[in-house]
Amino acid sequence: MADIVVRDAEPADATVVAELIEEIERYYGATSVQPIEERVSQVRSALFGTPPLAWLVLAVAGEEVVGLAAYSFLWPAAGSTHSLFLKELYVRPAARRRGVGASLMSRIREIAVARSGCSRVEWMADQDNPGAQEFYRGLGFEESEGKINYRLTLPS
Repeated sequence: MADIVVRDAEPADATVVAELIEEIERYYGATSVQPIEERVSQVRSALFGTPPLAWLVLAVAGEEVVGLAAYSFLWPAAGSTHSLFLKELYVRPAARRRGVGASLMSRIREIAVARSGCSRVEWMADQDNPGAQEFYRGLGFEESEGKINYRLTLPS
């Protein structure tokens, strides 16, 4: 695999990001997804609207996008600081176990450290995803105890 470059997503990346989102949805078991045009529109609005709802970095090997990390900043965290919340880390199957995920996590850490007032990076992994748990442990991260996640799905 070519050297991995991790860079900020740009408006021209909207289609490839929308394609990756479909891969993520299918990975989590979706059997149908919204049309590509709708996903591209949502990507443009979320990442490049004013203000953006989230940010995204892409891992690129040669000319191929092989992974992404999507994040937002949450406030408050400890005291009156804020945290970087990693919403999604995804590496295409053919690129796994080649340092792509570690490169994305390294870039996320750099972004958090560079952001004044950011006191932590937080994320979740599914309980039934031992591969993700092994990956994070391999990078030296430990599970954080004491939180139960809740979700309210709104009607569309």
